[in-house]
Amino acid sequence: MSDTKAILAIAKKTIETEAEAILHLSSLLNDDFANTVECIRQSKGRVIISGIGKSAIIASKIVATLNSTGTPSIFMHAADAIHGDLGTVQKDDVVICISKSGNTAEIKMLVPLIKRGKNKLIGMTGSPDSFLASQADYLLNTHVKKEACPNNLAPTTSTTAQLVIGDALAICLLELKGFSSKDFAKYHPGGSLGKKLYLRVGDIANYNEIPQVHSSSDVKTVILEISEKMLGATAVIEDNKIAGIITDGDIRRMLNKYDNINGLTAKDIMSPSPKTIAEDVLAVKALQLMQSKNISQLLVVKGDNYKGIVHLHNLIKEGIL
Repeated sequence: MSDTKAILAIAKKTIETEAEAILHLSSLLNDDFANTVECIRQSKGRVIISGIGKSAIIASKIVATLNSTGTPSIFMHAADAIHGDLGTVQKDDVVICISKSGNTAEIKMLVPLIKRGKNKLIGMTGSPDSFLASQADYLLNTHVKKEACPNNLAPTTSTTAQLVIGDALAICLLELKGFSSKDFAKYHPGGSLGKKLYLRVGDIANYNEIPQVHSSSDVKTVILEISEKMLGATAVIEDNKIAGIITDGDIRRMLNKYDNINGLTAKDIMSPSPKTIAEDVLAVKALQLMQSKNISQLLVVKGDNYKGIVHLHNLIKEGIL
């Protein structure tokens, strides 16, 4: 077998092993999972998630997912917790401890301290007979038959299972809380996902030049306006209203059509009834309109007033496309 075939065979076996384990997780869901979701939903505090080793890394990711979907959460490393960080846990907080074996020394030290504080304790473990499972108010069973590691040692399938159960918790809470796309945008203002949900056409157009010519302007004036404003187009204004648009393409078509351009005006070469978009419309809607009409610019308006141009390149720069 060539190296390429061997590598692909190992990769496929890894994916298939983990996929089989993930599918098996659904059969492990029970009332404890539903009770965990309700416990977190009704809690007046936060979700504190703790673990050690690879489980700690998974705990951090679950915390990030919960925070971004409207459930306030904090990561607390199990080793640090027993050396001072236990003060992170407040009266109304719900604590989730993640451990494959459920029997590590740190977990055995941490769990009684959490129980002493009378916080609800959720155990996420692949060992239903473990110390953690026996002490938890609710058990999230993440048992897997084997790791993807050929030695059945390196946490691979087991951490994937933990991650999936964490996602299931987050999505259940999201739906039960009615967490909307607007809420999502509030927590993701800086990323491209957030921009698609809150960035509006006017937010972009306000930073652009506002190219415009009168319908009676000569061709030289039109070309200079398009070149200087660097948006590949200019609006044509007549009686203080938008009469049309002239793009780079219109200029090329004019040169192909006319041998003599002397005497031509903007009105002679413009495209009437240009596509416009209101400045308060989401930028992603501008992208959809450009794609559907196979165009690169839209004239931005506020009511009947021309406010500028939004270009496809603006949307690319902002990460909308």
